[in-house]
Amino acid sequence: MNNDFKSGFVSLVGRPNVGKSTLMNHLVGEKIAIVTNRPQTTRNKITSILTQESYQIVFIDTPGLHQPKNKLGNFMVTSAKNALSGVDLVLYLVEPTAAKIPPGDISILAMLPQTAQVILVINKADTVKKPEILLTIDAYSKAEKKFDFLEIVPISALTGENTDSLLSTIEKYLEPGPKYFPDDMITDQPERQIVAEMIREKALTFLQEEIPHGVAVEIVSMKARKKADMFDIDATIYCERESHKAIVIGKAGVMLKKIGQAARHDIERLLASKINLQLWVKVRKRWRDNDFILRDLGYDVKQI
Repeated sequence: MNNDFKSGFVSLVGRPNVGKSTLMNHLVGEKIAIVTNRPQTTRNKITSILTQESYQIVFIDTPGLHQPKNKLGNFMVTSAKNALSGVDLVLYLVEPTAAKIPPGDISILAMLPQTAQVILVINKADTVKKPEILLTIDAYSKAEKKFDFLEIVPISALTGENTDSLLSTIEKYLEPGPKYFPDDMITDQPERQIVAEMIREKALTFLQEEIPHGVAVEIVSMKARKKADMFDIDATIYCERESHKAIVIGKAGVMLKKIGQAARHDIERLLASKINLQLWVKVRKRWRDNDFILRDLGYDVKQI
C-alpha cells in the first residue's frame, strides 16, 4: 500500500434542505443525489466517490435530521443517525444564522458522537454578508452544548465558493489508506435506484406543496434493446390519494408528460443512451406507514 495515499469515509449531516446533496454533487463533479428546494428530498443514504492522485474520499449523503411523522420518516432519521458511526469524518452542515443557533441544530449537536471527528461547514455563505458568518462561527464556538470541531469552514455549495479549501481540509484529516473503489467509479448506487430518484426529483420540482412527500417512484422494468442504443424503462409513481393522482397526471396527461420529459434528459445523460420512458401513476393509501410497501421501495430499517 502506498503510505502517501489517503482515504476515508465522510458523512454529510444536517437539518433538511441545508444543502448536503448539492455539496456532495459539487465535490464529486457529477449529479449523484437529486436536489430540489423541498425539505427531506433525500430519503436514503447515498454514496459517492471522489478519487484524486493522492486520496480517495467516500462521501455519504444522508437524509436531513428531523422529527419523523411516519415510518418513512423513522427510516430516514435512522439512516442519517447510523451514518454518524463508522466513518472517518463528519461534515456537519449548517446555515449562517448570525448569533442564533436554531433549535434543530442544537438537537443535532447533542446527537453527534463525542468520538466523531467533525468539520463544521457553514453553507450558503453567498447569501449573507461576512459579519453574519463571523457571528455564526462565534455562536457555534460558544454553544452551550459545545462540540470540539476540527475546523469551521464557510462555503457555498451552489456557487462553489471555498469548496476547494473544504476539500483540502478534509484531506488534511484523512489517514493513509487503500482505494476502496476503482478510479472510474463515482457511486455504488444501482442505476435503477438513481433513475427512480431522477424521476422523483422532477415530480418534487413540478408538483404542488401538499403532494411531494407522498410521492415515491418504483422502476418496474429497465431493459436495454439488443440491436439499438436504447433503454426501455417502465416506472410507477405512487401517491397517497386519488385527488393527488389526478394532479400528478394533469389535464390530458400534461403534468405526467412534463415530469417524463424533464427526467428523460438526466436519465439519458446517466445511461449515455436514448431512453423510452413510460410512466404510470398508482394510488397506495398511507404507503409511508406500510412496512410491505416501504420494503419494496427500498426503505427497510433492517437493511440499514
